[in-house]
This record gives sequence, C-alpha cells and structure tokens, in this order.
Amino acid sequence: MRFKTFAAAAALTLAAGFAFATESTPGAKEYFINLKDGQHVKSPVLIQFGLSGMGIAPAGSTNPGTGHHHLIIDGDLPPAGVPIPMDMAHMHFGRGQTEISVPLTPGAHVLELALADGAHILHMPPVVSDP
Repeated sequence: MRFKTFAAAAALTLAAGFAFATESTPGAKEYFINLKDGQHVKSPVLIQFGLSGMGIAPAGSTNPGTGHHHLIIDGDLPPAGVPIPMDMAHMHFGRGQTEISVPLTPGAHVLELALADGAHILHMPPVVSDP
C-alpha cells in the first residue's frame, strides 16, 4: 500500500514538473565561492555556495525567482522536469543553507551546484555551476 501511494505521488510530481517548469531569472548563476577547478583540498572541505540573479527560499516554496541549493558530488544532473534524487551523490539544502563541510575520500571528485525550485526540479533554463 505504501509503495502504491509513493508511486502515485512520484507520478504526480513528475507530471507537474513536466507541465509546470519553474522559470529561472535570465542571467542567474550558481557558483562555488571558495573552490576553484583543480584545487587540492584536505578533508573535510568547507564548500560555500554562491548565487546571483535569484534568491534562496526553502524547499516547498513557490516564490518566483527563488530556489534552494543542491550539491552534486560525482553524480549527474537529472533530466529536465525530473526531481533531483535524494542519494549519496545529491545533497539537498532545502532549509536555505549556503555552505557545508563535507568529508571527501582521497582522489579526484567532480562537484556541481544546482538550484532547484520548491519541488527539487531544475529551473528552465537550469541554473547550475560549472563542474
């Protein structure tokens, strides 16, 4: 029974995402404040999120021109209209957080920031950092 309820809710979320993609503000940018491409860091690493052209609002918010951060570590962005998954590669900051200290294993990692709307769906066009 729980699975059927979850499946129905997921289907509605997906349908809503395809039908009503939240528009981003032209020129909006996501970026890392304190990290540069190729930088060597020690674990745990403090990661600070930057955003220009849009505002931060908690998950569930429907305020235009806002969203909340997601940090993707060694993962992929979801396709358009699909909520960002909640797993080890996709960290959600639905309370409006703008930084985190993350333990990383030794070696190379790919980090990317993505701004998503209140339903965890990327805006159109997407507001993401350079990986």
